[in-house]
Amino acid sequence: MAAKPVASNYPAKPIRLIVPQPPSGTVDMLARMIGGKLTGALGQQVVIDNRAGASGTIGSDIVAKAPADGHTLLMTMTSHTTTPSMYAKLPYDAIRDFVPVSMVTSAALILVVNPALPVQNVKELMAYAAARPDRVHFTSAAIGSGGHLAGELFKTMTGLKVTHVPYRGMGPALIALIANEVQYSFAGLLPGQAQVKANRLRALGVTSAKRSPLIPDLPTIIEAGLPGFEVIGWYGVLAPAGTPPAIVDRLHAEIIKILAQRDIRDRIAGDGAEVVGDTPAQFAAFLKTDIARWAPLIKQSGAKLE
Repeated sequence: MAAKPVASNYPAKPIRLIVPQPPSGTVDMLARMIGGKLTGALGQQVVIDNRAGASGTIGSDIVAKAPADGHTLLMTMTSHTTTPSMYAKLPYDAIRDFVPVSMVTSAALILVVNPALPVQNVKELMAYAAARPDRVHFTSAAIGSGGHLAGELFKTMTGLKVTHVPYRGMGPALIALIANEVQYSFAGLLPGQAQVKANRLRALGVTSAKRSPLIPDLPTIIEAGLPGFEVIGWYGVLAPAGTPPAIVDRLHAEIIKILAQRDIRDRIAGDGAEVVGDTPAQFAAFLKTDIARWAPLIKQSGAKLE
């Protein structure tokens, strides 16, 4: 009976939306877009709290251990389902310690290189790296991120001897790429394409099975010479396990309304992403499946975190 007044009075105070990455990356941009709309819908300020580090596990752990009252939420991403296979032990359980609210969007990644690299397409990048074993580096937002796993899949499928250099977020990773400290990255479509438009990076392909409507002239990695290569990044909202169903349902309903708004849909489409807005049950099933999907590749790659 105690949960009923909590649910009926929800939210009773500002809501903290934890982003387990630094500002400027895709997950941060999405959190601020959704959070701003939630503020108006719920009548309480949604405060974005960036807690970067340890491949997203620091921010995730904060939410896992927060009171289950709907006032602390997590805007999570692909790394939520990859880190369980990378750490010998996490301070939380990626499934049991959270209740899914909704997957918000999914999107392809974009393969970008420093313009100084003498390659114009994926096959030339493969040839360049093959001729320089252990001297070519790719970067990502974090170990266990979608960009990291895309890089590991690329490495496995091509047999290239390249080295992963993780950064604390996509923003710092792209800065390193622009500075030519690393040679390529599978970046979020939004931040990656922004640097391509500014002529700071060169795009070689997208990781989806079909071309992105945002950049229809850019081939997929499959078209560019690597059949079977497909990686899609995803973003979604989780709450601490034990959050009352009425609160989860309220959050889910408001997020679905937000995702149906024309300005939001246009912005998401303009970023090259797709609106998802699935149910908590559907999101829960996806999380379990995604953990199982990535586990064999992670084991094969030898990617581990301490």
